[in-house]
Amino acid sequence: MRLWSIHPKYLDPIGLVALWREGLLAKKVLEGKTRGYRNHPELDRFKSVSDPLLAINSYLYYVYLEAAKRGYHFNLEKINSGRVVARAIPIPSEQVAFEFSHLCKKLMKRNRRCYVLACKNRETGVELNPLFYCESDK
Repeated sequence: MRLWSIHPKYLDPIGLVALWREGLLAKKVLEGKTRGYRNHPELDRFKSVSDPLLAINSYLYYVYLEAAKRGYHFNLEKINSGRVVARAIPIPSEQVAFEFSHLCKKLMKRNRRCYVLACKNRETGVELNPLFYCESDK
């Protein structure tokens, strides 16, 4: 399960679709509707907030917005998007750097065009999924 803290705009089509599916799986786990993945470390960040379901629904809503921007038709009815939060979960800057580096390595092999757009000649910081904020930005 990979639940990126970086903004979904950096993902290639394969990565964006996989993120949506894995996010929906994470939602099922947090709802107690599946027994698998209950102790997956990437769920800890959602479990650490007072309302994990609000957090995962918000996370998925931001993924949905990126998908809609690209013309994809993800089913918004699969999440509760009535209330959305932002900047609710802190992420260490080292985690952001690790994820972005990992993604760039994947994109270099899988989708050269997306690699160039997202990773090559990058001069600004890495944007996060709006649910997260970098701990150093507090």
